[in-house]
Amino acid sequence: MPLTAHRAKPAVPFGGIYRLIDFALSNIINSGYLRVVVLTQYKSHSLDRHIAKTWRMSAQLDNHVSTVPAQQRVGKHWYLGSADAIYQCLNIIEDDRPDIVVVVGADHVYRMDFSQMVAAHIESGAKATVAAIRQHISLADQFGVIDVNPQDPTQIREFLEKPTDPVGLPDAPHEVLASMGNYVFDTDALVEAVTRDAADPTSQHDMGGDIIPAFVAQGQAGVYDFRRNDVPGSSDRDRDYWRDVGTMDAYYDANKDLIAVSPEFNLYNKEWPVYTGYVGLPPAKFVHAGPGRLGHASDSVVSPGVLVSGATVAGSILSPGVHLHSWSTVTNSIVMDDVQIYRHAQVHRAVIDKNVIVGERARIGVDLEEDLARGFTVTETGLTVVPKGTIVT
Repeated sequence: MPLTAHRAKPAVPFGGIYRLIDFALSNIINSGYLRVVVLTQYKSHSLDRHIAKTWRMSAQLDNHVSTVPAQQRVGKHWYLGSADAIYQCLNIIEDDRPDIVVVVGADHVYRMDFSQMVAAHIESGAKATVAAIRQHISLADQFGVIDVNPQDPTQIREFLEKPTDPVGLPDAPHEVLASMGNYVFDTDALVEAVTRDAADPTSQHDMGGDIIPAFVAQGQAGVYDFRRNDVPGSSDRDRDYWRDVGTMDAYYDANKDLIAVSPEFNLYNKEWPVYTGYVGLPPAKFVHAGPGRLGHASDSVVSPGVLVSGATVAGSILSPGVHLHSWSTVTNSIVMDDVQIYRHAQVHRAVIDKNVIVGERARIGVDLEEDLARGFTVTETGLTVVPKGTIVT
């Protein structure tokens, strides 16, 4: 919140021209898996619209990215959890009859070749495989942690939810493996597991909290170390990059990771592109070059359709359709689509949602008490968030 007040989290804009779901879908498509279903439930209109406009596959080859809303197929209730979402949509699996099902979250920022994970899953003989990323052991209490078998580090011995006394890895005692929320299953085993889970009244019907621990108890769960994944075109700096943007500060930090001279996450990898749907927009334009009125941007991402008219931009991300008027300044901020920032206005360390109007001489992020008084969200780190469609005077 407040970015999810009117949209599902995977539909939240990111990096100027993308939505969060574009990263998961691009990874799947680049991995060569071209039959994809997106299970939606809450506030899904903008997500459905984005997928319909952007992710059009070849119908002749029976390839598709399709959204499936909650349908109450097994009773008068919506999805009770991620496992129940799959259980209620088993008809889709039955129609396509795949040997293997890849299940991923739709709101993380990363690059991953799932075909390598699938190959490791097949080789291991496990019925379920969990993707995991290495984290320092001091951060273990923030994640679901995978305790591996010391004799076979590819096998999960125990799944620990935010442990306070974790054991480090056999090859790196200062590290633990944290679940990334990405899974590979043998289809028959997945169908059996979610069906059994649906009949358990004590279950939370969650993939990470219920389904994976059930596989672990049977000795049928493997782990795939994300460090093994070698995405074409990756640099040493961004090869193991993965971010869960679960808070406003995490979302802001992940956006800022894109704009360094040597970015922590490189959007310019042509060998593993991130696809999205912006077309038909004019180029960005910078105008005015007089004394004290220079339209320019530094250390920033500037999207198509942006007009910087005698304004100053630094350390920021400007989304399509943003218009900055003369003598305005935007520093260390994320500005979403079609925002108007008028003369002499100041925006500092803020996230501005779509269609906001920042009036002449208005200030955002400069006086946090003022921001709070106007009803804006201000995080503990001093980040100001302005909701969609707000008029700031």
